[in-house]
Order: sequence, then structure tokens, then C-alpha cells
Amino acid sequence: MKLSVLLLSALLALFSQQQDLPSSFMFADNVNLEWLTWGGSVPNGAVAIYNGYTERTDYVCKYKCEADHEYYAPEFQILANKDNFEFLEWKEGSYGSVPLHSVRTCPGVGIYVGKNKYGLGKVVPQFEAFFLPWEAQYWYKKYQVLTINRDAYTQDISNVKYAIDEVAIFQYPPETMRISGVTNNECQAVVKTVTISASTEVETTWNIGRSTMLGMTGSITANIPFIGSGGIELSGKKTLQFSRGTTRVESLSHSVSVELTVPPNHSCRVRMEGRKIKADIPYTARLSRTYRDGETQWTSISGTYDGVQIGEVRAVVERCEPVADAKPFESHYMASESVLRPKINSCYLYQNE
Repeated sequence: MKLSVLLLSALLALFSQQQDLPSSFMFADNVNLEWLTWGGSVPNGAVAIYNGYTERTDYVCKYKCEADHEYYAPEFQILANKDNFEFLEWKEGSYGSVPLHSVRTCPGVGIYVGKNKYGLGKVVPQFEAFFLPWEAQYWYKKYQVLTINRDAYTQDISNVKYAIDEVAIFQYPPETMRISGVTNNECQAVVKTVTISASTEVETTWNIGRSTMLGMTGSITANIPFIGSGGIELSGKKTLQFSRGTTRVESLSHSVSVELTVPPNHSCRVRMEGRKIKADIPYTARLSRTYRDGETQWTSISGTYDGVQIGEVRAVVERCEPVADAKPFESHYMASESVLRPKINSCYLYQNE
């Protein structure tokens, strides 16, 4: 088997602006797909075909943006799909048509990677043809185009290793989670136990350096960090399902109680306060995606764990305030033999939440 490289040449002055853009701009969230400058050896995941016509392996390469003729150059770029993670496939085209998510040679340039039975070349919709660089240039009306398959998949993260010594912890100012009030219309002080309950939602995200398609399901199997008295601690290994993307949303319940002495004709308020604590921890892991046809692709990733927890939750009693327009207390006396006994008016106690 002969090993060769098919170089795609360019018109040097025509697309200088597009050439300055990185390939990550072109492939967006398919971050494992990249045009790499040739470094003397075939890179990991180099995209190639076996050319049965010439009995050799042809690698998808380019010189600048185009694919006019065979061209020999010391500097060129080769298309690499690291770990073969991105789901690439060849789709049929004709008369300049290209499927969705076809691979371009440069951002913003209408030139796509194509092939036919004779080898690799370019598809140019403007000229409604596929061009094969072979001892000059040949064109054909039927061909195949290299595309990125963005079909549905399930996504899983495993083999997670945290860099605990590189953690960054942020403490937010206290926040009021709920307020409860007690109003005493009695004629004497009363003692009241106030219980406040509240629920909060916290988000935990394992950033993976790429987005996840909307509606895709995913999970993680890992030790889960939490902020303890001695710093970051890890739970036992768990498998968690993501709520969206690589984010897990969890609802937490909190409750505090406090005993209040409320003066007569006064109103008192109690606040539940909580403080959020955020931890950012770098990590490495293995990421897998399984597509509907059962094919599973794996790659190594580096990311950041972003976790938010609710720290101390406490009750804060505010200074009691007189009840506005409160009715004065009235006493009525009635004689019973030689004893005058007061008859105190009815009074009330209210609790407002």
C-alpha cells in the first residue's frame, strides 16, 4: 500500500481574511475536528480514505483554501479528527449540491471536501461540480461530500480526576431566602416559636469544553465534590443524570426555628438567610457519545467542575416595630360585693409569612 498526501492548493490572495480564522471557528462545537499544520508525521485521527483506484491511502489536506491542482509544498494543513471522536461520514451529492454540515476548506469559503472513485478533491457549488486534482484538473457532476453527522446521541463522563490543589472557592454575600412575621395584638408580651422553611435550586456543571446538543441525555460517574469544614471533600462514587447538557439542577430544602418574645401591640420579622459558596475545580475525564446506530466514540477531555452549595443557613430577627394605628387597651370594672375586678378586652395574635 502506498502512503501519499493529497494537497489542496489555493489562490493565495483571494481568501487571506478567511485563512486567518482558526479552524475551531469553522467547526464550532466539534472541537476534536481541526485543520493542523503538517509537522512531519501523520497526526492522531488524520482523516483519510483508501483509494482503490491508485491503491494508496489518501489523506484530506489543503494548501490555503482551494483544491485546484496537485501541488507540492513543505507547508500545508491536514484534517485531523482527534481520537476519531467526531462522527464523520461521506454523503452523496451532485451538480454542486452539498448536504448540511459539510466540511469546508476555510471559514466563509464555498469550497468543500469531496471525493469520487478516483480520489479526493473539492466540491464547488458555484461551479456545480466536483474537481479532482489529477495531472491538472478534472471535473465530475456526481461525487460524495465529507459531512459531520449531528444525529442524536447519549453522552457519558467517566474516569474523572480532580485537581483538588487547584480549587478556587468563592463566597457570595448572604441572601434572604424567606421572611416571616409575627404581630402581637395582645395586651401582654407573648412567646412564639417561628419556623421558616424554604427550597432553593442549585446547579452543578461539569464543563467539557464543548456544548451538548439540545435535548440530548447524559450522565456522569464520579466522586462528587462538596465543601466541608476542612476544604474540598469527595463523596463516594455515584452515577448522576444531567438535567440539561452537563448541568445537574438539584432542589434543596431548608428549615430554621427561632423563639420570639413579642411585646404587646408590636410586630416582629424573622429572615432566613443563606450564603452560597461556589467551587471551581479543574478535572480530566473520558467522554463518550453513543449514536442511534449503536456506535460509541471516546475521547479524553479537560474541563472545570463548577459547583454551587448553600453554606450556613440561619434565622435573623429584626427589631420589632409598634403596630401602626393600634387600638389602646381598655379596662372595664364591675363591682362584685366589695371587690372591683377588671374585665380586659379581647386581644389577638397574628403570624404572617
